[in-house]
Amino acid sequence: MRRLILLLVAGVVAGCQTPMPEPNPKMAWVEFSTPFPNDKLLMAERLDKQRLRDGRFFEVTPGAHELLARFDFEVPGGGGLGDMMGGPSERICYLTIKYDHFEAGQRYVLEGRSIAFTPGARLYNAKREIVAEDQDSYCLM
Repeated sequence: MRRLILLLVAGVVAGCQTPMPEPNPKMAWVEFSTPFPNDKLLMAERLDKQRLRDGRFFEVTPGAHELLARFDFEVPGGGGLGDMMGGPSERICYLTIKYDHFEAGQRYVLEGRSIAFTPGARLYNAKREIVAEDQDSYCLM
């Protein structure tokens, strides 16, 4: 039993250390950014309603796609208005971004931001132009 647990732990640690794959020039590459210190995690969840195996990026064929990203960030006061004096707590949200014009070989940046309790995301092209914003979001806390 002890060997099985050690093997599972080693597999998880090794999986976290795998290098990012090289972008496929026939696909569009979407990486992530969170500009504020309270924004902890932004990762890929689903592409066109299909769960992804690697949450570190989106790689999509040219054309229209729907991205679902998980966004974790801190909120003040434990997440409730009645507890503003408590320490910060983490809020977990899911953001949907739809974009119809992904281009092969192009790099995009999905930037997650939080303002107080409200999450948001913007998709930028290589020229740093906003090409899409989150259309739908829901939070667990």
